[in-house]
Amino acid sequence: MKLLHDKIMQEGKVLSSSVLKVDSFLNHQIDPMLMKEIGHEFANRFSDQVITKVLTIESSGIAPSVMLGLEIGAPVVFARKRKSLTLSDNLFSSKVHSFTKNETNDISVSRSFLNEDDNVLIIDDFLANGEAVKGLLDIAAQAGAHVVGVGIVIEKGFQNGGKLLREQGVRVESLAIVDSLEDGKVTFAPEADA
Repeated sequence: MKLLHDKIMQEGKVLSSSVLKVDSFLNHQIDPMLMKEIGHEFANRFSDQVITKVLTIESSGIAPSVMLGLEIGAPVVFARKRKSLTLSDNLFSSKVHSFTKNETNDISVSRSFLNEDDNVLIIDDFLANGEAVKGLLDIAAQAGAHVVGVGIVIEKGFQNGGKLLREQGVRVESLAIVDSLEDGKVTFAPEADA
């Protein structure tokens, strides 16, 4: 997705050979026009599927998921990382290790919002080792829901997450695949693969 590639090149900051900071438009400050285009692109890529729910994880997956939900007319459900007084029982839960934060969180979704009749599209901002997606796949499986695929805004192609998911037969559509962050420079996979 050229618009996303351009934004990464203009505003992304390479912090190390494994960390790309995109907080000016994706996961701290949000560029709503870019999110609208991202939602549209995901809708196009999964137009061959009937999607009844969009599933993501708080917080950075919410913006692209809401734009997709708006585009296709489907509700967005996000897995919560923290317990709350209103979300305390009757939950689907899974453990997720964050590569960037180097911490493990319990994520939860109310059983009221996912069931065996749902066709779910999972959306997330980044795919590194695939832990967040695995947690969301686990929650969807607990609900008996059918996962039609996974949409990722930025995939770190040099880490194993995308490869492992695809080897398991999961359809993964990434809008930008970063091949390398070496020497402080972002190198993308060829567009045909993104």
